[in-house]
Amino acid sequence: MRARPLPILWAVALALALAACGKQEPSGLAPAKAPAPATAPAVKSTAAAVPGKTAADASKPLTMTLLNEDGSEKVEETPGDTTAQNKLLAAVASTVAAATSSSTAQAAASQWQDGVNYTRIVPAQPTNAGSGQVEVLEFFWYACPHCYALEPTVAAWLKNKPAYITFTRVPVEWNESHRSLARLFYALEAMGKLNDLHSEIFKEIQVNGDPLIGPDPNNAASAERVQLSFIRKLGLSDADFEKSYHDMGVETAMQRADQLVQRFRVTAVPTFVINGKYTTDLNMADATNRDPNRLMALINELAAQEHKH
Repeated sequence: MRARPLPILWAVALALALAACGKQEPSGLAPAKAPAPATAPAVKSTAAAVPGKTAADASKPLTMTLLNEDGSEKVEETPGDTTAQNKLLAAVASTVAAATSSSTAQAAASQWQDGVNYTRIVPAQPTNAGSGQVEVLEFFWYACPHCYALEPTVAAWLKNKPAYITFTRVPVEWNESHRSLARLFYALEAMGKLNDLHSEIFKEIQVNGDPLIGPDPNNAASAERVQLSFIRKLGLSDADFEKSYHDMGVETAMQRADQLVQRFRVTAVPTFVINGKYTTDLNMADATNRDPNRLMALINELAAQEHKH
């Protein structure tokens, strides 16, 4: 059973919520370390230059000990003429290049691991994406500092994401305070103002310290008054906002959002679901550095795989 905040003063409730809204610990988003380059199989040669080596030595057989891919060794010997030696060295170089290429390909294939960097959803769930599209859902909460920290990266990704990705934000509704902010989200969406004000809501809560839920998290009417005052400062019409706030379409959208949270068993935010088949978050994508760019790269990779199918 998911723990839910107790109905206490909103300031205390918000403080507690901010400390537990995500799986990740708050921290600076440091750049990820570059992966170490693939190394080629070792080649040991008895033909290395040594002091005092004479031209006559070139006529001696060239003996080379090569390491096979399985770690075993093989010894090859060729007559001491320069042409034969060059051919053997060229063959060795070709073998090393092929092994390096194979090693690099294997490293790329294993960059993301099922059960480590993402979790496979079984059974896969239906999506709302159109034909040829791949659905990506972001489950979030405006009062979550992790969601706020990730938002600039998500916004930048949206400007360059593949055209076949259909992206949808889904606010969680674990308790009344969550539902109040979810209603604000869908009311502004119904008004066609969400894209303009999404970041402003984050800023009001995370920077200005106004939780936008009123003094009592369980009082929906109080939350509405506080949110009405907020959107009024942004120049929106009171009447238009109140009409959307109580619109049946908003009610339906909130019900669907809650169903998605339950269907994908979302217990922390931000959480991403790719095409109803995979779920991931910042900690899974990069547990060491929590680099948001690696998270978006993982989402792109999983979406690309889905699009191929």
